[in-house]
Amino acid sequence: MGKDVIVACDFSCAAKTLEFLDLFRERKPFVKIGMELFYAEGPDMVRRIKDRGHKIFLDLKLHDIPNTVRKAMAVLSRLDIDMCNVHAAGTVAMMEAALEGLVRDDGTRPLLIAVTQLTSTDQERLEKDLLIREPMKEVVMHYAQNAKSAGLDGVVCSPLEARTVHNACGNGFLTVTPGVRFADSDKGDQKRVMTPAQARLEGSDYIVVGRPVTAAADPVAAYEKCVKEFCL
Repeated sequence: MGKDVIVACDFSCAAKTLEFLDLFRERKPFVKIGMELFYAEGPDMVRRIKDRGHKIFLDLKLHDIPNTVRKAMAVLSRLDIDMCNVHAAGTVAMMEAALEGLVRDDGTRPLLIAVTQLTSTDQERLEKDLLIREPMKEVVMHYAQNAKSAGLDGVVCSPLEARTVHNACGNGFLTVTPGVRFADSDKGDQKRVMTPAQARLEGSDYIVVGRPVTAAADPVAAYEKCVKEFCL
């Protein structure tokens, strides 16, 4: 599986999103559409970006009873997305149902990954807010193994955990890692972060980069810097 940089298009409307994507004339980045943009503009935003030639990670993090998730995934798969996700905390049964719903009539489907723990969650929040006493790495590994057992393609995890996930679940099990910042970038609300180069060394298959690219003075140059550090 080749490494790639996914740009998080965390914008509030279509106009801002398309203005940003217009900057990229030579290389079409793999883009992430999250809840803010999807809820603002709906499925048509996915179609418009796909028509421009971008791969799309639809980041909605489904988490509900299995039957509801199955039906929702059947709808999302018709958008011709390339990747989508669920929360691993929804149980193995829910993840299995999500996978069933994603399969199209022709047998194809997008990649399906599971969120282990958000990169804004640290050990203190894990214990105080979620009442989970086990160490973060053990929790992430357990969720990752559940996702693999359910037949998923990989997990969303911190780059700090990518190597351990591969050791536990195999190199073919994808690690998609947000929480990536340049060495001189503000961490924002992220708690567990690495640079693109560090993420590559730790075995991340995809990195998700938002503000270091979208808020940069020169977004194209920032994106190319990510690609150079991570993919080459």
